[in-house]
Amino acid sequence: CANILFLCRLRRLSKEKLRKWMFFYIFAQKITQNMEQKLVGRDTELKMLNEYINSDKSEFIAVYGRRRVGKTFLIRKAVKDEFAFFMTGMNGVAKSEQLVNFSIALQKYTHSATLQAFKSWILAFHALSQYIETLPKGKKVIFIDELPWMDTAKSGFIPALENFWNSWAVLRSDIKLIVCGSATSWMINNLIRNRGGLHNRLTHHLIVKPFSLHECEEYFKTYHFGYSRKQIAECYMVMGGIPYYLSMMDKSKSLAQNIDQLFFADNAELKDEFSDLYRALFKKSADHIAVVTTLATKGVGMTRQELVKASGCTDNGAFSTVLEELEQCGFIRLYEPFSTSYKIASDARQKRNTLYQLVDFYTLFYFRFIKYNKYQDTSFWTSSQNSQMHHIWAGLSFEMLCLNHIDKIKHALGISGVQTLVCSWRSNSTEKGVQIDLLIDRKDETINICEMKFYNSPFEISKEYEKKLQEKLHIFAEETKTSKSLLLTLITSFGLKQNKHSNIIQKQITMDDLFY
Repeated sequence: CANILFLCRLRRLSKEKLRKWMFFYIFAQKITQNMEQKLVGRDTELKMLNEYINSDKSEFIAVYGRRRVGKTFLIRKAVKDEFAFFMTGMNGVAKSEQLVNFSIALQKYTHSATLQAFKSWILAFHALSQYIETLPKGKKVIFIDELPWMDTAKSGFIPALENFWNSWAVLRSDIKLIVCGSATSWMINNLIRNRGGLHNRLTHHLIVKPFSLHECEEYFKTYHFGYSRKQIAECYMVMGGIPYYLSMMDKSKSLAQNIDQLFFADNAELKDEFSDLYRALFKKSADHIAVVTTLATKGVGMTRQELVKASGCTDNGAFSTVLEELEQCGFIRLYEPFSTSYKIASDARQKRNTLYQLVDFYTLFYFRFIKYNKYQDTSFWTSSQNSQMHHIWAGLSFEMLCLNHIDKIKHALGISGVQTLVCSWRSNSTEKGVQIDLLIDRKDETINICEMKFYNSPFEISKEYEKKLQEKLHIFAEETKTSKSLLLTLITSFGLKQNKHSNIIQKQITMDDLFY
């Protein structure tokens, strides 16, 4: 901290830049404090990292995933904080500040009395290699966090990183270079798909995804929350299994109270999360925000042509990049509406009727509630628990929850080994207005037509609803001309209440199945 203040005075930095440096210092302190927390889940990722770190050759490992998903925490737990060198890039600062940041980090490990001043990244990485060469035998883990932030315009950062790896690190057998970043599209395009000096040089890449329902339940049990599975599912439908959001919850409060505290209170810590999230991930986020804003208005998704028209974006290569980046970061998905002929996904994406759908839980929650909380009600979520608005949101979000855990649904159906396409279907007739939000089109000549219901008790099929389901099956079979067997599948919170109308359901899955 003293170094930062000294440098700011020496370089006569503005109050804004001073604020950024101090924020960086406080952020580093918070990371250190968080290391006292336990690592929940991540068994597969931890095993893979340990294998890479303990190998008998130098490794170049890229770890990526959306912001707040726990990448840094996972790496620090895997290495037990025993780094030969560790630094974090800074967001929104110029090359000169990034180099000063690098110098401060290097000084921490070299224990030098003076701070080195680097004019280029080549010199900075050269100094790092010189320091590493002074260390005793054994593996040396170099961890550079938020790497995309360091690649500022015309900085020469990537060529310097290429030179550091190709001309020095790869020639040794003890270097474990781990780089990490939230800007998933940057990590993929500049490292994993690099066609320059780093082409095929990356030895491993590891994506860290949001928690599953099972991992969320494990987290809540570890930290002694008394939430039921229904409450955990609803929490997931708001926050999407992002560990950082979960870490901010208070076990002494109800789920509704926690959501109010995080998103709707006067001092809510996540009130501005939406803008922070997209600006941190994408250097030019305006079009990305325009796309998700547009998709939020239509749950089933839009074609590219519909999306261009509604968003006001220009249909060109840059727009294709925006869509690809949103997909890579897990905010949207591409899928093909049901077709009577079975096609693999790579071919389907070439079709004009491919749909783009917003699938990020937090973003959906933001547009439905946070952005339009016009009354500025600090207890908004608690007071809306039994409202129609809440019931509608819960029904739609539960459908997304099911889609997000389709592997669990397939397991419960006993078809994990069957090749499938997950899609939706809309009737060609606007008068009939029939829509099926989830179809599992199977290679074994069978289609699971899924109905999803989020209720507080076992779901009861009425005479009217049975008639509606029969009509839906009839219209689907008639319009698609499919010869496949149709299995009406019900996915509910607490199962199906048996009555004289319940026999229409051929397969049923409960919320419990999504937790395994």
